[in-house]
Amino acid sequence: MNAEQLRGIQRELQRRREASERQAREAHEEALRLDRERRQFELSVGPVTRIHETARAKVETPQPLPLPRQRERDEQAAFVQAMSDEFDVDSLLETDEELSFRRPGVPPAALQKLRRGGWSLQAQIDLHGMRRDEAREQLGRFLQQCSLRGLRCVRVVHGKGHGSPGKEGILRVKVRRWLVQREEVLAFVQARPAEGGAGALVVLLQG
Repeated sequence: MNAEQLRGIQRELQRRREASERQAREAHEEALRLDRERRQFELSVGPVTRIHETARAKVETPQPLPLPRQRERDEQAAFVQAMSDEFDVDSLLETDEELSFRRPGVPPAALQKLRRGGWSLQAQIDLHGMRRDEAREQLGRFLQQCSLRGLRCVRVVHGKGHGSPGKEGILRVKVRRWLVQREEVLAFVQARPAEGGAGALVVLLQG
């Protein structure tokens, strides 16, 4: 083997060594790159601590509020008890042809003022055509709302009862009986012809 051949062998060995080292560097760099990708989130936000199951906050869905069914039933019962069909109203009505009413302590002049339209009508309810129980409930709610709003003078339309058996207005009688039993009612008179006449009442309420 001459010197030229020996140098050729040395160059080949050097080439292979350099290639091996290059492959080792590339493999190391690839491993570092893959590790950086796996730890990218941790490197960007800092150290990450695993949250254990026991450390989780318990979020409870709020339960819907119960519907005031019992209160509604109590109010309904109060309406019925406050306006009985069995109440004897005849002794409390004025002995005029219109059977008006005024509570003790209310001066007779209040009835005259109601008859003349001296109080402005602030609200009204029309019970004409309703069944008895429905009319009683609606009247009770109407009076309650008027009292809460501080209204003083309202009109209650009950109809003349021409379609009733015997041509006698059932609601006309019942409404007077119910109104007398309501504490917020101070007085009432038959409405003037322009306001309904015998088919309606003008009612004075507590202020």
